[in-house]
Amino acid sequence: MTSLLEEKAVGALVGSAVGDAIGGAVEGWTPEAIRERHGGWVTGIVGPWYDEWRTARPIAPYHKGDGHITDDTLMTHALVEVYDERRTHLDAYAVAESLVPKMVSGPRWVPELETEALLLQRVFLAEKWLVARLHYGHVDPREAGVGNIVNCGAAMYMAPVGIANAGDPAGAYAEAVDVAGAHQSSYGREAAGVFAAAVAAAMVPGVTAAAVVETAVGLAKDGTRRAVEAVAEAASGVTDWEQAIPLLRKAIAPYDTVGPDYRDQSLDARRPSRTKAIEELPVALGFVLVAEGDVRRAVLGGTNYGRDADSIASMAGAIAGALNGSSGVPQDWAEDVATASRTDLVRPGQVMASVAADLHASDARRWAHRTEVLETLTR
Repeated sequence: MTSLLEEKAVGALVGSAVGDAIGGAVEGWTPEAIRERHGGWVTGIVGPWYDEWRTARPIAPYHKGDGHITDDTLMTHALVEVYDERRTHLDAYAVAESLVPKMVSGPRWVPELETEALLLQRVFLAEKWLVARLHYGHVDPREAGVGNIVNCGAAMYMAPVGIANAGDPAGAYAEAVDVAGAHQSSYGREAAGVFAAAVAAAMVPGVTAAAVVETAVGLAKDGTRRAVEAVAEAASGVTDWEQAIPLLRKAIAPYDTVGPDYRDQSLDARRPSRTKAIEELPVALGFVLVAEGDVRRAVLGGTNYGRDADSIASMAGAIAGALNGSSGVPQDWAEDVATASRTDLVRPGQVMASVAADLHASDARRWAHRTEVLETLTR
């Protein structure tokens, strides 16, 4: 690595990818079912839940497990490509003009399909919404997220926004909320902003996990803020991720619309609300606290929590990876996931470090101009 910025940017995106790949193998299941299936807690890369994964339900036809990244990482890397091409801060229009075309053209390797395919062919229905609304519907990008189910779909790929705004959590929050407006509304959009802010805060040299969560709470609004506060309180004093699993689930339950049975969601699931929150981000922040910022423990906590395990472990891995840098991400995990997924996990972080440096330079010029103008106006 050529700089601490690059070290942390790579750590964030590699940490995110390994969390995604490890958590993806047990997505949708309970902690009890996970332990029964694997003969104890998952402690690293495991195989698919069903041996006959192509025809098994409810996760066919994706080859989850075996170190394969999921749509969380595929969307993250696509957003990195947009930043690399534009070299500017992004907004909802960038999603319509640059990200959506990447979803519908140019096949890329999709590990879970074991073939090259369009990104559109892998993402969940809530992400296909982007194509339906923006590519076919020509909806105003700033409003296109309204009407979509409210989930973690936009938040799951916002780590690059945090890196682009390294050291400026408020700027990351604002940019992510704008970008996510093309995809999500309500607490799904809010979570995207808070997650990006947490990554931006974690990029600060010497910052602690507790300080990152405090920053997230300070920027979060409505139910998302209260959910993060509740989970942080439940995590207080707990350093064992196994012990933390039921505590964090109990803390998030009042704010989670999905309900206790992840595969049989409540009638209020995914509806807009000012009092609710997605489950994934607060729980991910909780595991970062419990793990004291350690990547391995944060990812294992998010994985064995079950439910939307890939997104929880991915978000936890991104924040902890930014805290520690690439050297803090277990190298055996990083190498095995990269090999299994046939994907360069390091290059996206290097690209985002370069983008962040360019954006800092352009921001500095902009603020220098504003300072000059204000000094003239106030003489």
